[in-house]
Amino acid sequence: MNQKVITLLFMVSLSFGLDLRPIQSIQNWNILQSGSITIEWTEYEGFLISRAETMLHHPMNEIASVIQNLKHYPDIFKRVTAARQLGSNVVQIVLDMPFPFDGRDYIIKYQIEKLENKWIFVFSAVDHPLGILDPNHVRLPNAAGIWILTEQEANKTSVTYAWNGELLGNFPDFALHRAWITQGTEVLNWLDQALSKKNSS
Repeated sequence: MNQKVITLLFMVSLSFGLDLRPIQSIQNWNILQSGSITIEWTEYEGFLISRAETMLHHPMNEIASVIQNLKHYPDIFKRVTAARQLGSNVVQIVLDMPFPFDGRDYIIKYQIEKLENKWIFVFSAVDHPLGILDPNHVRLPNAAGIWILTEQEANKTSVTYAWNGELLGNFPDFALHRAWITQGTEVLNWLDQALSKKNSS
């Protein structure tokens, strides 16, 4: 099966929810933070989308292995308190939020696309009967995101993580920019730390 057919099947299979793959061609990003980790935001399909980018000194396949191993997210990403497999490629993610905000959760279906020097993990919110919402949490029904790994060298990978930045519930809009900076920075740092720990053990 050639690459064009694989890509077409991938696009057809992801016909649900908010699909963030097209953001790879968006140019009008607003910079929130620059440096080793760049944080930006833009508006796409009526949603505020955040993007964090960095360069990690780890092989692309090792980074991909960590990202797709969702059941271990609570061990890697410190705000994730649970990752429950609900079905084929369907996972419920539960997040802790700083006091006084309620926790958040979302149910997503994910897809993986592998190319010669690029790896893409894209996810979007779905409904699932087993995804029970804790009364102390707020469900994010429009959750969506994408990981894009681009191999630069054997041990050097460009990492992009983008997500729907809405937090809903009792979270004030004026604090969103700070929340996006915090989330993007934490997620990429925790990913780097997990990979470094794995390689040193």
